[in-house]
Amino acid sequence: MNEIAPFIVLIVSFLMFSVIGFFEFPLDEWQTSLRLAIAVMFLFTAMAHWGKRRAGLINMVPPSLPNPNFIVTLTGILEIIGAIGLLIPLTSKIASICLAILLIVMFPANIHAAKLSVKIGESPVTSLLPRTVLQIIFVTTVILAGT
Repeated sequence: MNEIAPFIVLIVSFLMFSVIGFFEFPLDEWQTSLRLAIAVMFLFTAMAHWGKRRAGLINMVPPSLPNPNFIVTLTGILEIIGAIGLLIPLTSKIASICLAILLIVMFPANIHAAKLSVKIGESPVTSLLPRTVLQIIFVTTVILAGT
């Protein structure tokens, strides 16, 4: 899975939740729509941690880190916990901070994957510049969702 798919999930779900909010259903604030969209995006990306793309994610882990299999499992679990945390008003701020930190901590794996042209599933990973731009967008939206 390249980074474009989660980006598309983020944008489409944000627009969908915003339209629902436009009609003054429970989603009448953009931040609520953004939190929901980010939660959907992280649940979407977490699925890859146990699916057919798992091997590609394991290959993304820099060789300097021990037990890539465990790291991929752990990051998938953290993405799910963070997504759920965003949906709970009491924990949404801390969840957004933790997810932003997780994205930053995982970025060296993105660099490693781009340098080696790792494939995730059948697709090669996105090159470093677009990956960096998307990562900045993801971190920014996660932080905005928690404020």
